[in-house]
Amino acid sequence: MALTDTSDTPKNGARFTRGNLFRHVTVMSLTSSLGIAAIFAVDLMDVLFISMLGQSELAAAAGYAGVVMFFASALNIGLSIAAGALVARGLGRDNARLAAEHAASTAVIALGFGALLPLLALPMLGPILGFLGAGGHEADLAAGYLWIILPSTALSGLAMVAVAALRAHGDAKGAMVPSLVGAAVNGVADPILIFALGLGLDGAAMATVLARLATAALAMVLAQRRHRAFCWPRPDCFRRDFRDALGIAFPAMLTTVATPVGTAIVTREMARYGADAVAGMAVINRMMPFVSAVIFGLSGALGPIFAQNYGAGRMDRVLGTFREGLRFLAIYVLGASVVMVSLRAPVADLFGATGQMRDLLYLFMGPLAPAMILAGILFVSNAAFNNLGHPGYSTTLNWGRHTAGTWPFAVALGAVYGAEGVLIGQALGGAIFAGLAAWLALRVIEAPCRDPLRAQYTCPDQRMQVVSNRSFR
Repeated sequence: MALTDTSDTPKNGARFTRGNLFRHVTVMSLTSSLGIAAIFAVDLMDVLFISMLGQSELAAAAGYAGVVMFFASALNIGLSIAAGALVARGLGRDNARLAAEHAASTAVIALGFGALLPLLALPMLGPILGFLGAGGHEADLAAGYLWIILPSTALSGLAMVAVAALRAHGDAKGAMVPSLVGAAVNGVADPILIFALGLGLDGAAMATVLARLATAALAMVLAQRRHRAFCWPRPDCFRRDFRDALGIAFPAMLTTVATPVGTAIVTREMARYGADAVAGMAVINRMMPFVSAVIFGLSGALGPIFAQNYGAGRMDRVLGTFREGLRFLAIYVLGASVVMVSLRAPVADLFGATGQMRDLLYLFMGPLAPAMILAGILFVSNAAFNNLGHPGYSTTLNWGRHTAGTWPFAVALGAVYGAEGVLIGQALGGAIFAGLAAWLALRVIEAPCRDPLRAQYTCPDQRMQVVSNRSFR
């Protein structure tokens, strides 16, 4: 299974080092968003089928278990970002063997942490669930759910690493298919296990495990058959890659954890303005993943494009990727904003929104719709940081955005404009951190060009041609 370097590696491996950058950005972003939408659809299917059982404690137990599962997923997401960055850099250097070694090492790390996490967490489920507020029968149900699903953390991690390797090789469609197949497996298994076999919440957990198994198996098969993306892991390669992989993965994991913190802050501030305001925020939080699926996919989609060109020393194309990513983002947000404004009345009617709840939905789907671009700028910048050797910048900016960039603005504008002011304040804080992220990303991209010791990089010629699309094709 070991790989050797071949002369056609640049043609088949580092495909992002040539060709139209905007086309690369568009294809990678759209296919990535479909995979993300499939994951959200799986979560919604679980909630829908569980709610159909008519027992509120089951839905509550699933909610508590979901919080625990989120942190396991955050670690796997971080490892997938590390895998994508390292594999793409290896391909950018025209070294297929190195790329395969990076993929194998990261897969071993994912399997190791996936096995270790259940061993540490399962004996402590009682205190963990108690800390989250679960008690009595709800805690027992959540624990039973987690005893089934947490041992499959390794499968989830392996699947994410394999999908990241497919993206790093530029196989956008191949990276999308495993998530879609996993969603289909979950959708078929859920009603069979929950209702036909009468397994209830345990059946939902089993369906998720089956979906993870299908996703991991298909992703590994596609990665190996199409690209020979993995070699047999060797201890010396593992030792070499361990520090680099975790150096990217842990900051990326902390970055992921920052988002629910910001959501919790905004929800808490909304609670000051009554149940209608909280209900409006709950609907907005459920709409956001679907409205912003393309935006959420930008970081993973752009990562391989950044990393391949960085590995190849093509800083002109790295800068071009950043610019084209922002251009794609602007086009998407403009189109999505038009759709949201035109649908805000039907959506509000669908949820039976009146009073304060309706006002918040109209604000979110109206004047604040273009503010989605702020989160997108942060995701584009995160892709640059994670793949150009500065993942800590992503962590710092995201935590800043969801704490200092959220709470004081939400409180201040909420005091003036009420519940609507909380949303406006969140957007205002986002604008400040989006601008800071874009400025810092440009500094990171230009840094090799300012360093005479890194003369191997092809850099934009003193601001000339860098805005010309012709130089990026």
